[in-house]
Amino acid sequence: MNKLRGTFTALITPMFSDGSVDYEGFRKNVKFQLESGVTGLVPLGTTAETPTLEEDAGSEEDTLIQIVMEEVKAFREATGKEIPIILGAGSNNTKDAVEYVERAKKVGADYALVVTPYYNKPSKEGIFRHFEAVSKVGLPIIVYNIKGRTGVNIPTDVLVRIAQLPNIAGVKEASGEISQMMDVIAAIKNKKPDFAVLSGDDGLTLPLLAAGGDGVISVLSNLCPARMVELVDAGLKGDFAKCREYHYGLAPMFKAEFCDGNPASIKYAMNYKGLPAGTVRLPLVEVTDNAKKTIEKAMDDCNI
Repeated sequence: MNKLRGTFTALITPMFSDGSVDYEGFRKNVKFQLESGVTGLVPLGTTAETPTLEEDAGSEEDTLIQIVMEEVKAFREATGKEIPIILGAGSNNTKDAVEYVERAKKVGADYALVVTPYYNKPSKEGIFRHFEAVSKVGLPIIVYNIKGRTGVNIPTDVLVRIAQLPNIAGVKEASGEISQMMDVIAAIKNKKPDFAVLSGDDGLTLPLLAAGGDGVISVLSNLCPARMVELVDAGLKGDFAKCREYHYGLAPMFKAEFCDGNPASIKYAMNYKGLPAGTVRLPLVEVTDNAKKTIEKAMDDCNI
């Protein structure tokens, strides 16, 4: 497994006003990301509103996957640059998660992003066995730890066990606790250097990089990918004066991008900038008027 380091965009799914998927808008966004220098792409994650997308054969999900694969292939042939695709493959049903990872492997994704089972609230052993099952598919796995959405945190001692399984390539750490991220680096990454520790919170990218992390799976890079790339690249090079400059230049947006939920807030910001985004699907709704003002001000403050 190659080491993952850099800026990976958790892609939104643009939609028309009637809620149908804007496939050409999605293609434009993928091209924009590639041309802006992101390290890799993460389709069908939480930010993509995947729980509301059709997933049968030939469905919305299949079409989105096809577009990403086509554009990345064309970009690779034109530039010679490898762009890892981390395909969302999570479920609270282990059987379904295994099938999603198998799909990711079949379509040629480089990694699968597998979230902790949500709603079920599994025990430590249940969490471990869930990831043990998906690891057997044979595709590198990025563990996605986000207690705020799943209701369950992956304790570091459990992640240590998971990291010892075959095909576990790293973790998207969205616990919101920098102390836990540092524990993960100390307990796993320092002993297994190829294990990638990626921030799941844009605003914690700087401290995670300073602690020895590897980058970010970013929501904000949907809007301003080149600037997130600058921030992460500076940190990976150890230039934390520059990294801080880039961080504080985007700090208002780190708050505004989630001020009224994700991806509704980032979609509003993208619409405001003229990027394909559109509406969201229920149970998500458009951001409030107050949130619109907050997002617009943050974008002005950040010169976006």
